[in-house]
Amino acid sequence: MASLLLQSVWLVPCYSLIGAALSVIWFPSITRRTGPRPAGYVNALMTFISFAHSSIALQATWNQPAYELSISWLDVAGLNFTIPIEISSLTVGAIVVITGLNFLAQIFAMGYMEMDWGWARLYSLLAAFEAGMTALVLCDSLFFSYIILEILTLGTYLIIGIWFNQSLVVTGARDAFLTKRIGDLFLLMGVIALLPLAGTWDFSELAIWAQTAEVNPTIITLVGLALIAGPMGKCAQFPLHLWLDEAMEGPVPASILRNSVVVATGAWVLVKLEPVLSLSPVVMSTTIFIGALTAVGGSLIALAQIDLKRTLSYLVSAYMGLVFVAVGTHQTEAALLVVLSHALSIALLMSGAGAVVWNSVTQNVTQLGGLWGRRPVSGLAFAVGALGLTAFPPLGSFWALLALADGLQGSNQAWLIGVLLVTNALTAFGLTRVFCLLFCGKPKQMALRSPEVHWSMVLPMTILIGFTLHLPLVLQSLSLLPSWAEVNTDMALLLIWSTIFGGSLAAVIYLGNYVPKPVKFPVKVLQELVSYDFYTPTLYRNSIVFGVDRVSRITSWFDKHFVDGTVNLFGTVTLFSGQSLRYITSGQMQFYALTILLGVALLGLWLCFPFLSHLTLVVTTGVASKG
Repeated sequence: MASLLLQSVWLVPCYSLIGAALSVIWFPSITRRTGPRPAGYVNALMTFISFAHSSIALQATWNQPAYELSISWLDVAGLNFTIPIEISSLTVGAIVVITGLNFLAQIFAMGYMEMDWGWARLYSLLAAFEAGMTALVLCDSLFFSYIILEILTLGTYLIIGIWFNQSLVVTGARDAFLTKRIGDLFLLMGVIALLPLAGTWDFSELAIWAQTAEVNPTIITLVGLALIAGPMGKCAQFPLHLWLDEAMEGPVPASILRNSVVVATGAWVLVKLEPVLSLSPVVMSTTIFIGALTAVGGSLIALAQIDLKRTLSYLVSAYMGLVFVAVGTHQTEAALLVVLSHALSIALLMSGAGAVVWNSVTQNVTQLGGLWGRRPVSGLAFAVGALGLTAFPPLGSFWALLALADGLQGSNQAWLIGVLLVTNALTAFGLTRVFCLLFCGKPKQMALRSPEVHWSMVLPMTILIGFTLHLPLVLQSLSLLPSWAEVNTDMALLLIWSTIFGGSLAAVIYLGNYVPKPVKFPVKVLQELVSYDFYTPTLYRNSIVFGVDRVSRITSWFDKHFVDGTVNLFGTVTLFSGQSLRYITSGQMQFYALTILLGVALLGLWLCFPFLSHLTLVVTTGVASKG
């Protein structure tokens, strides 16, 4: 049974597509009698089938060699496109994480979207995301991975803009789509340019080619920079990070899936491309620089946010920045471990935050407080998620960051250990700050009536709490963690102390009366720099937006005065000629024949003019010789 499910695991994306297609039946414009709720039940059932199928298949593939399948997609006129599929413990395990988190997000949505008529659209888009992500991890082709990423970009636009009657939602969806399109455009250039160099788009063959490749350093550098641009947009890395913040205008169930595994699609492609990127030291250095800048910058910007969902969105960018650092230092296993631990923890944090947002008057963390007595499950979910995201032993991120730190210690770029410690300390500070503002202290006016949410939202939070707490046991059972005797004690203590320092400092500031409220940075310049997102929006307005606006105005003026003017000129001449000819035509056949004959004669004379000129020259020369 398990072997059969393993061989047919490539069908998992089809389950989600079936659910998405069936959701159309319950769109409000088609079915009004039952409402849109059956679409949610159908999609949840199909996602559970996908989860069960992949979970059983994972047991069959564990510790077994990977094998590949191929599906012929297009074969015409010498053009052959075949979709290679890789079935391994890694790909099937990724499917288990994707389908499991999507299933929990769908259960959460049953409560969060209870009275919303966009229910069917939301579930169909969640199913489409699941299909795209599961297909991405199975696909072993860079070309088809790019196509899937493009579909996911469109899905991001649609799912953010689900409440399209709100202006901020429309703006957020548009900006997210356009920002990611910048990275996708450069990625397409890299994909096309890589084929003549390597002769293949398959990731496995690219890895073999990269071992002995001899290419021009300048060319491979340009190709590598283009290839990392796509993951930069997907992972919300600087300067393509603003879309994730604006995407928080969408519903929380979509944010649970997006912040945990959707952003990780870029990290997945980046890991698969690591052998190709390693051919250029410039590309690897750029990857490290972008990741380090986003990790520290994102965790800093999160400290200045007062919107509950936005305090978490920048931490997503920060941890994806650590993934970039890991890939840039050739630590792909540590990168995947960071992605896994981050996915579970941030999904739990978003669930707890979403539960608070759902029945609260405001999302401003400075206007809430004292919710622990009223919302113990939401508070416990947020606390466990915060501990799971930071280097708090023995939870998942502790082992992931420790593996990354061990690799950095053995490299020539030990300064990145400082980046890792600073990011961890700032994350611990930021999450403790939010927890203290939400759940500690005395209840404020906005939090006086804030009861706990009902079972459909509590259940997925409880399950995620269990998975986050038991992740180290799962990893240990799979022999993915070192024993305590093999742990680098010095590095482990540095990570633990950075967590304790950040969390304790935030607790002292926000629970005590030693620092006046609201808390501000000691330097005003730093306060404004962080509050205004490192002035990135201003930079966009003064560079890209300004440039596009000026080019558009110049193009419009040229089109209006030259293109339209030329067309209007020909139209006017034609109209004038027609009006003039109306008065000079007699209706007599011989007049028309004479006109045609005259025109042909003039045309012939014009065509023969060069020959006539040459004939005249010859005659003149002959007369001169006779004389």
